[in-house]
Formats: sequence, structure tokens, C-alpha cells
Amino acid sequence: MASLPPALKKDDDIDDDSEYSPFYGIEKSAVLQEARCFNDRELDARRCAQVITKLLYLINQGETFTKNEATDVFFATTKLFQSKDIGLRRMVYLMIKEISPSSDEVIIVTSSLMKDMNSKTDLYRANAIRVLCRITDGGLLGQIERYLKQAVVDKNPVVSSAALVSGIHLLQSNPEIVKRWSNEVQEAVQSKAPLVQFHGLALLHQIRQNDRLALSKLVSGLSRGTVRSPLAQCLLIRYTCQVISELGPNSQTGDRPFFDFLESCLRHKADMVIFEAARAITEMSGVTSRELTPAITVLQLFLSSSKPVLRFAAVRTLNKVAQTQPLAVANCNIDMESLISDQNRSIATLAITTLLKTGNESGVDRLMKQITNFMSDIADEYKIVVVEAIRSLCLKFPQKYRSLMNFLSNILREEGGFEYKKAIVDSILILIREIPDAKESGLSHLCEFIEDCEFTYLSTQILHLLGNEGPKTSDPSKYIRYVYNRVILENATVRASAVSALAKFGAVVEGLRPRILILLRRCLYDNDDEVRDRATLYLSLLSDEPDAAQDDAKAFLFQDLDVPLENLEKSLELYEPSERPFDLAAVPKDTKPRHQTEKKAPTSKEKKAAKDASKKSAEGGASNTFEAYEKLLNSIPMFAGFGKLFKSSAPVALTEEETEYAVNVVKHVYPGHVVLQFNCTNTIAEHLLENVNVAMDLIEGEDFNQVATNPLASMPCGVTGQAFVAFEKPEGACSLGKFSSTLRFYVKEVDPSTGDADEDGYEDEYQLEDLEITAADYILKAGVSNFRNAWESLDSESERVDEYSLGTRESLQDAVQAVTTILGMQVCEATDVVPSNARSHTCLLAGRFLGDTQVLVRLSVGIDSQKQVAMKLAVRSEDPSVSDIIHEIINS
Repeated sequence: MASLPPALKKDDDIDDDSEYSPFYGIEKSAVLQEARCFNDRELDARRCAQVITKLLYLINQGETFTKNEATDVFFATTKLFQSKDIGLRRMVYLMIKEISPSSDEVIIVTSSLMKDMNSKTDLYRANAIRVLCRITDGGLLGQIERYLKQAVVDKNPVVSSAALVSGIHLLQSNPEIVKRWSNEVQEAVQSKAPLVQFHGLALLHQIRQNDRLALSKLVSGLSRGTVRSPLAQCLLIRYTCQVISELGPNSQTGDRPFFDFLESCLRHKADMVIFEAARAITEMSGVTSRELTPAITVLQLFLSSSKPVLRFAAVRTLNKVAQTQPLAVANCNIDMESLISDQNRSIATLAITTLLKTGNESGVDRLMKQITNFMSDIADEYKIVVVEAIRSLCLKFPQKYRSLMNFLSNILREEGGFEYKKAIVDSILILIREIPDAKESGLSHLCEFIEDCEFTYLSTQILHLLGNEGPKTSDPSKYIRYVYNRVILENATVRASAVSALAKFGAVVEGLRPRILILLRRCLYDNDDEVRDRATLYLSLLSDEPDAAQDDAKAFLFQDLDVPLENLEKSLELYEPSERPFDLAAVPKDTKPRHQTEKKAPTSKEKKAAKDASKKSAEGGASNTFEAYEKLLNSIPMFAGFGKLFKSSAPVALTEEETEYAVNVVKHVYPGHVVLQFNCTNTIAEHLLENVNVAMDLIEGEDFNQVATNPLASMPCGVTGQAFVAFEKPEGACSLGKFSSTLRFYVKEVDPSTGDADEDGYEDEYQLEDLEITAADYILKAGVSNFRNAWESLDSESERVDEYSLGTRESLQDAVQAVTTILGMQVCEATDVVPSNARSHTCLLAGRFLGDTQVLVRLSVGIDSQKQVAMKLAVRSEDPSVSDIIHEIINS
């Protein structure tokens, strides 16, 4: 058993980023030895509670117990029921819940728990109910159902709330039992105790959530003012919004049902209810200015609140509204300006970005002065948000480019990390491209920055821009010095880019060509092959007499492609030779964020950062792949009406390597359709295949209906082409299925000497591997910047937790890799890397399910000495059913 880090003393030197913990250095074996005190004749309640605390700590840190260890701890813990100490009894309840005894062990403790459930001590009753419902199965629940019903309507709110919360958990595993409690739950909803009413409403909604009419009646009845608990009122607002979105506005009057109730909640005495109502109104689809006004008014009042949480909630909501309806938020600008100096930097950043979206042209200069003092006090992640907002403002008011460009130039020279500097440079590049008057000032600012730039990627980007735009300015010669300095002072990658930029000046500006030729000749003595080769090529093109071939070469080398090079590279990598030639117009022109990290020296921290960078760069490539697929599918008329493409899978091979025909499939998922793209390659030189199509039969599943096919007209040897098959499925459904597929085609013999194909041929077919549409095909990788905040922002009621055995694995890294591959979700915070010799690890995953539903996963794994791996999977989602689907993927 690997030991935990050695214990630290309070006066030891501890890293500034770490916190002292009393649990540092504890080992499982030592704690299990201490647990023998549970068997003492005279129990020491305080000591036993301390031991349970250590056991709970180990469990929550991912430490796993063998079956024998867990059994021993469980039986020892049950002996603590002899103690009358209330504090120890509460710890016993926690321990039994966490250790999750097996079904044959539960019976040992059931009698004690049932005795406590009927105790006169309310604290015992409440905790016993929670534990019993957690550890028992459906058979035993039937025996105690009568007691649970009584507990739901108990006079003590602690007991009643415990029963209701247990019902919410039981609804997932034993819904038929919980649904029989409807009368008691309705009575609990009318309780005067705030938490009882809150939990009662949550349970009643889950019982009725699949009955639209019953849910509408529930909202209609409770919206008349019978809900007293602020927490329950917030729930009711959410359920009301759900009903409003399902019913839609009145077709004659245009009014929304229950909207009056939402407006009345804006006058509630509880701040949380007011904010919940305002947020709900702002997030309604197709909300009008008249509907939005009262919500904006109360949010404006919150901006001047003395409570930071209210100020943050209000400014964040207004920031979202400003993205779609900036004029509606403009009235709040004066209040938001006062928040720029707020001590909470998150509030200040949101206030500034909102002002940049809603401000008018006359207030830009004043706003820039306020932001200048603010930028030095915030972290890079907030600075990037401000820079992107300033870029949008400049595009909105191009006449103000001078002041905004000067601001960007000033902050570019300040200290900052790569991502921050990259955001500024990208913003300047976009402004130069979109605002012609800003070209020369923008190039001058970039030239000043490149002199001290420590990031290779940014230097090459700036040099590429100088080569394209510098020759077109009124005085191109002033940029030559900056470019040639890079040839002298920089690394090989930057020197090569500088050589190309110099050559472009020589090709476009005749008067500068002699000077450029001299500089290029100096580059022939560089110690890098790439630099010398580029210099030799450009000297040959610029020195010789022009002819047609050289004109074509110059046009290829020096013309402005008008597309980002990284996008062109990705598109070329994705292109497969076919009947359709490569289309330069199809390359995306938008600059995508390029996530990578550069440092001055290869420190240990940089290695981790470099790993993160490579992953994020891969994400950018996936984005371009998706765009290429989307453009391809939209170009086919029969698929253009399918709506917005949600996800395209990675290619899945349907044939073995080195067979006559190589076929792989890409699964394209739409809300109501699935399109299968078969990439087919003929490897037989003597055969020309025509009318290539894929015949498919549904083996498993019933939701798919084939609606379209798009065969491949011709497939010569060595050329990859695409055939498509489209299936219709229920809108928004996670439909699963398994298909058999057969490649069918018309074969014509080809004369090897002439390459001509015979006029006559014959029909043939080739059996492919079966393919499946799985639940993972409906999950899209989508990372989050702060996993903890994202996790806590999701409703804990949507959380689904289960434990699994992954069998024997070589290492925890192997187990984590296997699960992340199956789920196909985005790894967050580099948690897919397991430290060497670790016995437990937690991996964080994020994604979006079909319908753009966010889903987050906490994956905790542990390994024992026999290399048996156990896993605990916790899932939260905006839709609880999605959490269940994630567990179904693992189960399958």
C-alpha cells in the first residue's frame, strides 16, 4: 500500500499555495488499526468520532477498501449503536452511508436503524430515515413505506424534510413506491416550514414532471400565493418558466401564460426570489422590450446593493442580456460605471465588459481612462475578456480606432502571459483587416512589440502580417528594419518567417528589391537549413528574368490568401482526393483562438503547460474539422434542411487494413436526423467502381427511418470518395441502434496499359462491419474554465452517483484513459494525467449533450495491490435524464 505524504508540523515550511491539513500523513492501515477501539467494552465517544472522521476523509479522498476491510469496519461501526452519545451517533450514520454495506450485511443494522426511526429523539429519526433509504433495496422499502409516509407529514420539520429528500433519491431507483406518496407530499407543500415546503415542491415536481397537464395544474395552483418559502418560490419560478416555454404565447393576444406571476415575484420581499424572477424573464425566448423592462429595473437596483453576491448576480445577468439587447441595458450604464472600482474583480470585469457592449460613441474616451487604471489589478483571464470586448467596441465604432488602438498598444507592452498577449495581437490583426484606416498605426504598434516579443508564435504571426500588409502602406521601407532585425536576433523559426516577409516586400515593391536582394544573400550563410532554403528560393524568384512559370510561382508564394494559415493547414489535412477539387473559398476566414503556452525556459511547470497546450490545439483542429464537415453537408441539397449540425464523430473503420476496399464512417448527428458519411477507397488498380452506395439494415433499435441516400458516382483506384445515408429519428431523442452495412457497386475492368475502363461491367457487393449509434455519439466535447464553479452552478438534484468495478488494469492511467475514451468528453484542468505511484485519482470531464445540455462528470478511481480498479462516477447535468444516460453508457 503506497503511503500518503509524510505528516507536516505546523511550524514546517509549507508552499505558499498549499494549506495545512490535520489529515496530512495518515495511512489507511494505521486508521484501520485505530478502528479497533470500536470493540472496546467502555467506548470513548470522542476517540471513536475522531477515528470515523479519519475513515471518512480517506473515503472522500478516493481511498478504496477491500471487501474484507469494508466488512470489518462496517461490523465494528454497528457496535457503536450501544453508545448514547448524540454526536457519535451522527458520525455512525455518516459512516454507514459512506461505506455502503452489501445486501447481506444491511440486515445486521436494519433493526437498529428502524428502532431509531421510531425513537422519541427527532435527530435520530431524521438521520435513520436518510440512512435506511440510502442502503436498503426495494423489498425492505415496502416494509417501511408506512413509516416513511408518516414521516413526510411529521410535525417536526427536520424529520419531514429528511423523508422528502430521501424520496427524491428513491425516485430514481424505486419510482413506483414514491409515487404512492403523492397525497402526503401535497400536504407537505402546504407546510409552514420553509425547508419542508421547498423539498416537498421539488419531490412533487419530479413525480409529475412527465405529465404536462399535471405540471401545468401544479404551477397554476401554487402561483396563487400559497408558497411562503423563498427557496420553494424560486423552484416554482423555474417550473413556471418550463410551462411557459412548453405552452408558448397565446396565438391571439400574444400574452404568455403565468407571466403575471413572474412579474409579481419581482415585488417579493426576498432578494433571491426577485433575482430568480428577473433572471427567468431575461432568459425567456423571444422576450420583448415591454416584458424585459421590469426585470432590468430590479437588476439595476441590485447593482447598488451592499451585498456583493447581489451585485455580482445582477451584473452577470445584465452582461448576458447586453449580448442580444444592448439598448435594453443602456439605462444601467451609470450604475455599472460605479462598479468598475468594486473590490470584487469579477464584478468589476463584468461591469466593464457590459459597458463596452452598451456604451455610446461619445463615452468611449472616458471609459478607456477608467479601464486603464483597472487593468493592472486583475488577472490575465479577466484581461482577455476585457480585450475581446474592446475589440468588439472598436468594430462597432470604427471612428474611435485611434484611442482604442493606443490602449491595446499600451497594454501589449505590459507584463502578461501568452494567452493574454495573443488576445491583444489577434485583436489588432482583426482591426487592421476590418478598418483600413487603422492599418498603419496598427502595424507600427506591432513592430514596436516584436522587438521585445518573447513568444515565437506571436512573432511569426506578426511577420506574416507585415509581409502581407507592409508593402501596401504609404512608406513600406520603414518596416524593413524591424523585419531584418528578426533575421539577426531571433530563433530559427522566426528567422524563416522574417525571410519570407522580406521576400514579399521585394516582390511587391520594385524600388526596394535591390535592398531586399542584398539582405536575402546575407541569409544564405545562416546555420539553419530552412532559413537558407527559403533565402535561396526567394533569390531565384526575385533575381531571374520573369517568365510564365515564375509568374505563377510568385503568385502562389506572395499573393494574399485572405485566410488564416492555421485554418488553411487544417483544411488541407482534412481534404481527401475525390471528384471535388479543393476549394479555397471553403476555408474558414475567422481567426479561432489558438490555445498554446510558450515560455522562456523549459521548466517543470512548462512541461505541464505544454501538455495542456497540445490538447487545446487539438481542440482547435477538431473545431475546423467540424466546420469542414458542416460545409460539406450543407452543400448537399437533401441534407441542407436538417437544421444545425450538432456533432461529427471521428472516423470509424468498417474494414480491415490492406483489404480490397477501405471504408470508414463518420456519424453526423442532427436534432432529428443522423447522417452517415462513408469514406470509400478502392485499392484494386484493375477495377473502376461506379454507382457506389451502402445498403443498410437496422439490427437493433426501432427509432430510425432511412430517408435519403447519396451514392458515389465513380471510384477509381486510390481516390477516396464519399457516399451518404441519412436516417430520421425523433426530434431531440437519444436514439440508439445497430446496423448491418453492405457496400454495393458496379465494377468495370480497367486496362492497365491504357487506363481505359470497359463499357460493360457487373454488379458486386462487399460486406462491411456492423456499425452502432451509441449514446456517446450524442455528447460533444465542451470544456469549462472553472470546473468547481460550473459543478456547483448545476442543480445538485440532477446528480447521479454510482460505483463500478473496472477489473484488473495495469495502472490508474490506463483506467482513466479507457473511461474518458468511452464517454468522449472534454478533460478539464489536465486531470487525465495520473501521478506516478498514485493509489487514487479524480478526473474531471465536461461536455454538452444533444440539445446543448451541459453535463459534468467527476470520475474517481482507486487501485489495490492486486491491480483491481474501482470507480465512483458522479454526474451532474442541466437535465437529470442526461445524467442517467451517462451511467447507461458506462453500464453498457
